[in-house]
Amino acid sequence: MDTEVKCHSGYVYAEEPRYFVWQGKELEIESIETAWREPGQRLFRVVAEDSNLFELCYNEAADRWSAVQLML
Repeated sequence: MDTEVKCHSGYVYAEEPRYFVWQGKELEIESIETAWREPGQRLFRVVAEDSNLFELCYNEAADRWSAVQLML
């Protein structure tokens, strides 16, 4: 599912996500648990301000973000 993400961009775009929209509500990212790259993608496992865990994925070719809520 496409989602809107606001991020810090230093030397590259999508260096560090800060906020994202989930079910119509903007959530601040409290912490980034892990970040990694796969071919054509940047991925982040994050904890949102509501204490839920999400995986954010930036598809570089499509210039789109997606978000998935992870169950603990």
